[in-house]
Amino acid sequence: MEQDLLVTLADVGALITNDHLVYTSGRHGSSYVNKDALYPHTGATSAVCARLAHHFADAAIDVVAGPTVGGVIMAQWTAHHLSKLNNRDILAVYAEEEVSGGSKQRIFRRGYAELIRAQRVLVVEDILTTGGSVRMVIEAVRAVGGSVVGVGALCNRGGITAAAIDAPDLFCLTSVPLESFDAEACPLCAAGQPINTRLGKGAAFLANQHVANVEKPERLRVE
Repeated sequence: MEQDLLVTLADVGALITNDHLVYTSGRHGSSYVNKDALYPHTGATSAVCARLAHHFADAAIDVVAGPTVGGVIMAQWTAHHLSKLNNRDILAVYAEEEVSGGSKQRIFRRGYAELIRAQRVLVVEDILTTGGSVRMVIEAVRAVGGSVVGVGALCNRGGITAAAIDAPDLFCLTSVPLESFDAEACPLCAAGQPINTRLGKGAAFLANQHVANVEKPERLRVE
């Protein structure tokens, strides 16, 4: 099943290998899962979420919740398939990011908190790297009185465990370990391989490098 999913991701251009990427963490690597390349293909996205739904079909789920932005699509499709499997209406909601006092959290707006209270909730995410985003969704569900049944994800590329995100169950369709390097010790940089500026944080990295070089004070010349 995992190999089939990797083929699906590759077919829609969502699995990138043998490249030079800059990840959100600032580290560099050669592989990347571009979930945004999956979502325009509704058939493939539906099939992926159907697999998550089948895994949790007997968990008596009432609501599926995901973080913005990609988790919105995952929640919609997974709830759709769970509704069909259970022959009842299972809702889909999403948690938005809020910055308060310099720290980030996820909250449910738009009346969604009322839909979650006292309900059994499945949290879904596309890519797990540090687990921070999905962990905040779990906290948001519990903060409004919902019960987290488990977490389902498209890809676990950070080796995240259920314990690490305080979830009773974690099911990931695939795991793509991404070898990464500190920018200062990146062998891809040393080899002169161009950085991909279309995906990841490559463009921002190069822009910051340019600013840093411009702002360096010129060395005083010794006459």
